Amino acid sequence: MSGPVVVEVDGSPSSRAAVAAAAWEADRHGVDLRLAHALASPAGDAFWEAAARDPDIGGLRDRVKGLLAEAERRACRIAPHLAVTSDVLIGEPVTVLGSEAEDASLAVLGGPLPRGTGMGRLIAPGRCPVLVTRGRPDRTGTVVLAGAASGSWRAAEFAFAEASARGADLVVPHARTVSAARLLDGPGGAISALRRKYPEARVRPHRGRTRRALLRAAAAAQLVVVGTYGRRGLPPGSAGRTLLRHAHCSVAVVPPGRA
Repeated sequence: MSGPVVVEVDGSPSSRAAVAAAAWEADRHGVDLRLAHALASPAGDAFWEAAARDPDIGGLRDRVKGLLAEAERRACRIAPHLAVTSDVLIGEPVTVLGSEAEDASLAVLGGPLPRGTGMGRLIAPGRCPVLVTRGRPDRTGTVVLAGAASGSWRAAEFAFAEASARGADLVVPHARTVSAARLLDGPGGAISALRRKYPEARVRPHRGRTRRALLRAAAAAQLVVVGTYGRRGLPPGSAGRTLLRHAHCSVAVVPPGRA
């Protein structure tokens, strides 16, 4: 990692959990933390016309400053020497986080994500992985490589690197098709190559790639890694979307890199 870890701040309990997770990630990777607050207009153009005349309208400025200051204090309790910056941008949270993530190593969102959050706009080729925080932080479980990850070398490598860094077993569900098995497990496949690159990672095969089987694997995990295919992202009804809604641990969604 070289770019910052970016997290959207809105003061909610899920946002506070995301800030703590983002601070931990930034600290262990030795990068900066960037706090982003999305300021959406509550009353259309009339609000912004009034705000232009009175920047402190409705105590908005103080409220935003308070949210960011509290988030910075929370982050510094996790990592006292962490370099923290903050930005206030106009727009919806996912849109704001997407623009901030252009040069980031990791973007962090508080979960669970409600339907219609626009996750697909954030997860695009060339952008950074997105970590959706869920459940209580647990550093003792496994790392699970799930969803469409068999089609994404970047997702598989992300899972190997995380398992290696966390000292966790890496659970890899069996591929469902012959072509996917070759891509994943064959002599030139991702798993074979990544085993050589990360020899300390302990790989555990897991039977079943159904949603129920993946949720069972995720029940004992500290992190689930889901890969995406091109610009399709996570299609409706996919295992990745199921994990984002129902997994009891954080889920990292990793898009493919730029071609």
